[in-house]
Amino acid sequence: MNWRHGQDRLWLAAFWGAGLLILLILGSILSCLLIKGGPALSLDFLTTGPKGTPLGISGGILPCLKGTISLMAIALTAAAFPGIVTAVYLVEFGEHSRLKNIINLTVQCMAGIPSIVTGLFGYALFVVYSGFGISLLAGGLSLGIMVFPVIVVTARDALLGVNPLYRLTGLSLGVSRRYLLVRVILPQALPGILSGLLLAAGYAAGATAPIMVTAAAISAGSSGNLFTPVMALPYHLYILFSQHISLENAYGTALVLVLLLLLLNTTALWLRRIKEKGA
Repeated sequence: MNWRHGQDRLWLAAFWGAGLLILLILGSILSCLLIKGGPALSLDFLTTGPKGTPLGISGGILPCLKGTISLMAIALTAAAFPGIVTAVYLVEFGEHSRLKNIINLTVQCMAGIPSIVTGLFGYALFVVYSGFGISLLAGGLSLGIMVFPVIVVTARDALLGVNPLYRLTGLSLGVSRRYLLVRVILPQALPGILSGLLLAAGYAAGATAPIMVTAAAISAGSSGNLFTPVMALPYHLYILFSQHISLENAYGTALVLVLLLLLLNTTALWLRRIKEKGA
């Protein structure tokens, strides 16, 4: 009995240690960015574009911030509806279908594809074949392909997390599956689905490889034209670091990107907690 008690305490200590290690790593990253990038943050840094020669040695990141938000919006617009519909089919209508297994395998394979491969596919399909060129639209659609499996998996988990008694009660009362889905299941799963969309948005915001070959440019305006290149935070950060243009501005850009991702993930966790409390 004492041996089992000691084993339980050992496992508990290991779990706590792993959690504290993750917090330590995250805290170290944030501390480094705050120390090295904090001095670069200012209202001017957030509201002006990069300046100087070479570009980015001074000025701010406003076009990069706008480009990143635009790319996220297009990616979610392109992937949210098909991703949620796919998840609904997997959970509600595909119980005994071979197609369900094929879709699950496809989603798992898509989730494991390196982002640069997704970018090359987006380049071939959207930039070359569709004729969009290096543009905001091509980059956003490529990111949509990249985040599609994330949306499917998180939406599927949200639907599976709905109390099965709702389904059993509704079906026993003769309620149609469509009515039950629209009026009961989806509203119950909505916080989890929204949480997944925010996580997908954060994934898209931090991606560099797909937009390097489909959307990003070293210098571009922030007009929002779908068929012109855009600046984006991760690509701008890559240029600043790789070319050693301005390490201070690079750390400042990295800090803004990490804060944006933290905001998205914190909101996603808050929505998930709302769902858990309502369950």
